[in-house]
Amino acid sequence: MKSLRAFEIVEYIEKRKFCSLAELMEKFHVSQATIHRDVAALVRDARIRKVHGGVASLSSAQTPPLSKDIMPSHYRDRMNLDMPAKEAVARKAMREISDGDIIFLDSSTTVYYLARMLEKSSFANLTVITNSVLIIQEFTNFPANYFLVALGGNFDLQLNAFLGQAAMRELEYLKIDKSFISGVGITEAGVFSRHENHTFFLHRMLELSKTNYLLLNGSKFGKSGLFAIAPLTMFDRVISEQKLPPYAESVCHRKRIH
Repeated sequence: MKSLRAFEIVEYIEKRKFCSLAELMEKFHVSQATIHRDVAALVRDARIRKVHGGVASLSSAQTPPLSKDIMPSHYRDRMNLDMPAKEAVARKAMREISDGDIIFLDSSTTVYYLARMLEKSSFANLTVITNSVLIIQEFTNFPANYFLVALGGNFDLQLNAFLGQAAMRELEYLKIDKSFISGVGITEAGVFSRHENHTFFLHRMLELSKTNYLLLNGSKFGKSGLFAIAPLTMFDRVISEQKLPPYAESVCHRKRIH
């Protein structure tokens, strides 16, 4: 493999020592299939080495950074699924955030893309409340003037988040201007999750937040889950990269948010 991108990938990994495939996809603006092919060729040519959680330079024998290494593999797989759609949803959601806001970001991979965009934002004052382990770990990448409120509780491996009664109790003391959450699906009956504790936590958070945004890519339209997070009446806007189904579009008209 002798393309210009191959040399750039090797050079980037040499500087970083370690990086995930998702990071390479974002850096070089390529698809998951393309980066897998590039990495396989470079490993085969002995120009980089494959390690748990990503790839590393040949000159580096150090362990990958902790925050990358401990990300559950299933969560990493979800992160890479429908990446362009999630990025498009996140870009739309960014327009809803204003200077001085106190926002809640959930532990979904869709909302994580919004968090990544906030890392590059330049608000004079922004407070982020989250139960997402990944966002908490990466908050050092946010502008230094941003404030973080990290919710504790029981760690849920499937969602890579803190949940349970302790996390819910901490919510009661907080003022939330805007919440940004996602789910496994949406129907006329509401928004759904596969996890019971997740459902309880997000429902209470929606009750406490002044304005609620639901972020979903189009593949989740018409899908339900085991547990209902909330009815659509609890949301002020549904944000997607695709045209909304009528039952979701009516949320925006009812709340007069466009």
